[in-house]
Amino acid sequence: MAYLTRVFRYLRFRMKNKYNRHVSFGDLFTDRWETASFLGFGEGTSCYNNVLVLGNVKVGKNTWIGPNVVLDGSGGELIIGDFCSISSGVQIYTHDSVSWSTSLGVDTVRKSSTYIGNGVYIGPNTVIQKGVKIGDKAIIGAMSFVNKDVETNQKVFGIPAK
Repeated sequence: MAYLTRVFRYLRFRMKNKYNRHVSFGDLFTDRWETASFLGFGEGTSCYNNVLVLGNVKVGKNTWIGPNVVLDGSGGELIIGDFCSISSGVQIYTHDSVSWSTSLGVDTVRKSSTYIGNGVYIGPNTVIQKGVKIGDKAIIGAMSFVNKDVETNQKVFGIPAK
């Protein structure tokens, strides 16, 4: 344990001095580009180690996936294009369990694929509901709830996003 503590402290010190940042324990020991490669994401894409990735998730080239993101492809395909910025805390879903819960398990979980185009910016702490399609070069403002499609080059924000 003492060895691991020394390695942790060294890596934390190096990160702070080199980049003036502090990251989670796992992100000190991993490389964001290697993590993305391991997940089968496109060349040049980076993905923090603390990102939750479930099911069928495909990500294109040169996309940045920030810390504490949820990419849930468990209800269908979740496809994210090239040159996207998926900010910290974003949650993107392909299912919801509202009907299942409120029917006391009589209804099933609802599933639908979700698509994010190329060159999309998604602001921090945004939630994207199942089945949404976001067009190329769209901008989603921080802390938005996206429950409808977003057209190419469109800028939306709010709860729900408009």
